[in-house]
Amino acid sequence: MEPNLQNLAQARDLYTKLKAELKPTCPEPLNKQKGEKQAPAYFTSIINMLIEANSKGYDCNYDPKELSAFTHDNFPIRSLSRRVDGSFPNVINPIALWEIKEYYYTTTFGSRVADGVYETQLDGYELKEVREHLGKKIHHCLMIDDHNTWWGMGKSYLCRICDMLHMGLVTEVIFGKEVVTRVPLLVKEWTKQFDAEIK
Repeated sequence: MEPNLQNLAQARDLYTKLKAELKPTCPEPLNKQKGEKQAPAYFTSIINMLIEANSKGYDCNYDPKELSAFTHDNFPIRSLSRRVDGSFPNVINPIALWEIKEYYYTTTFGSRVADGVYETQLDGYELKEVREHLGKKIHHCLMIDDHNTWWGMGKSYLCRICDMLHMGLVTEVIFGKEVVTRVPLLVKEWTKQFDAEIK
């Protein structure tokens, strides 16, 4: 994990490189910083660009404003307790959901970062229930970045994330620049599953 985690400058450089190569039309959200620190949310934008480039033109919700829900014969069966960072192809009966945790400006490992880990764990329990009771296979990915936050201050939470992976509460955890190689492969799996479902 550690060699893949980036700092702010590395993430900015990767974002700039991919933007020039891929010429994206997908959303590139801003971070939550103010003043001089306000800039694109580099990691989120990188992920969005990679998904768009590999999704065969299918719809993708890069910023769901509503809860994900699952239906059977058009009847709502289950919804998640909280919104996620992205869903493919949409929030109703998604094939894939993902959470993004980028903390380049964090100086202390505070409750906001810890809450992000537990929120993903909650999603995992709910999605596990969906798989077991509705027989739906949902790819649940967690993508995290910032070397200082996770490796410098939050190794104990990296252990919790590994626990979630082993417990089956997330399908995959991707660290920093690893998204460049893993996200395209995952999106190809999602589109293949979607192709099979719409036939």
